[in-house]
Amino acid sequence: MNKQRKRKCPQCMISAFFIKNDAGDRRLVYVLEDGSIIAKYAEESLDGFDLSEVFCLGCSWHGSEKRLKR
Repeated sequence: MNKQRKRKCPQCMISAFFIKNDAGDRRLVYVLEDGSIIAKYAEESLDGFDLSEVFCLGCSWHGSEKRLKR
């Protein structure tokens, strides 16, 4: 299995994020170095969640996964 590194927050440098859906529910995620967003818990689905904006769990940063540090 090809294990990819996780991207990090450009502000506080942690790799833990969350995403939201229209109802305001949150899902904990990681962003891999190829830009793919995966659920922290494999059994959780990302269906219906907005993948265009990620929110850092460690600070106030949020934005596109493209702005994360590799």
